[in-house]
Amino acid sequence: MSNTLNRNPVGWFEIYVQDMKRSREFYERVLDIELTRLESPQPEFEMFAFPMQMEAGGASGALAKMDGVSSGGNSTLVYFSCADCAVEAARVEVAGGKIQKPKMSIGQYGFVALAVDTEGNMLGLHSIN
Repeated sequence: MSNTLNRNPVGWFEIYVQDMKRSREFYERVLDIELTRLESPQPEFEMFAFPMQMEAGGASGALAKMDGVSSGGNSTLVYFSCADCAVEAARVEVAGGKIQKPKMSIGQYGFVALAVDTEGNMLGLHSIN
């Protein structure tokens, strides 16, 4: 199978939430970023995007709130890239989340920490150091 786009396979992600304000504040605080509102043609669909550069590799995505779509309890795990995942992990509980697994080695692939956001979604933090 050839990869005609010469990219990683994931091009976008959405993290479904129930409380957009609370979720936005959590991710902005933990990742030290600012999310941007995306326009939606449907009033029942609200999205705030993570910072993105369309020409850069990797995937970006958004927090999404849609009537009838619940948060938490799903089997999708998004890993956010970090310089040192312990830094972002230290912000999780202060921002209202919970640490599931503190920073741990994954051998030659670096380190990860697992956390749960304010909506019950599991997220991963990954760093080389």
